[in-house]
Amino acid sequence: MATQPRFELYSFWRTSATYRVRVALNMKSVLAEEHNINIDAGEQRSEAFLKINPMGAIPALIDRESGQPTTPMTQSLAILEFIEETYPSPPLLPRDAHGRARVRSLAAMLAGDTHPFVTPRVKKYLTSVGKFDDAAWRAWQIHWFGTGLSALEERLTHEAETGTFCHGDTPTMADICLASIIAVMRVFKIELANIPTVDRIMASCEQLDAFAKADPTRQVGAPKA
Repeated sequence: MATQPRFELYSFWRTSATYRVRVALNMKSVLAEEHNINIDAGEQRSEAFLKINPMGAIPALIDRESGQPTTPMTQSLAILEFIEETYPSPPLLPRDAHGRARVRSLAAMLAGDTHPFVTPRVKKYLTSVGKFDDAAWRAWQIHWFGTGLSALEERLTHEAETGTFCHGDTPTMADICLASIIAVMRVFKIELANIPTVDRIMASCEQLDAFAKADPTRQVGAPKA
């Protein structure tokens, strides 16, 4: 008998934040029933979805097994922490406090300081109010992806804790956030030079099924190649 999904995940095929949650669920072997919210069609601003997340942002996660109505979980890093606390094995954070702080710091550089600059709502504002054309928007994306990943490269190259992955030799939240940025850059056909450590770690992530299954191009709603 098939196991029923514990969670409902409101998602969209290409979003970096949804990718993070998919990888974490895959790593923990936890099932979620996905509900596609087409952000290209503006469905994230619908009355129905705004009741789930008033910010109109993807993803949102609903716990079916809590035994009582629960507030939908939003913000990918908070969701990753919830998944880690609820399903501690395999761990997404190191055991030591310094290691956990480092992993959370690396993750925040990507999910908090890099990704927000290239979201659809930022594009909408820049193209409508700022009058960006396609070339200006692409230059903006390259600038902020490059700023974030260059800073990450500097840390990963010089900090002793870096191993096969961002922290040691097992994947953590930092790797999930790193891969989420690279995966979306590929959707936008953006490549950056001079980030060899980032590229090496991404290659290690892609050898794992949890990351491969979360690839945006493999999701429902993704354009056919």
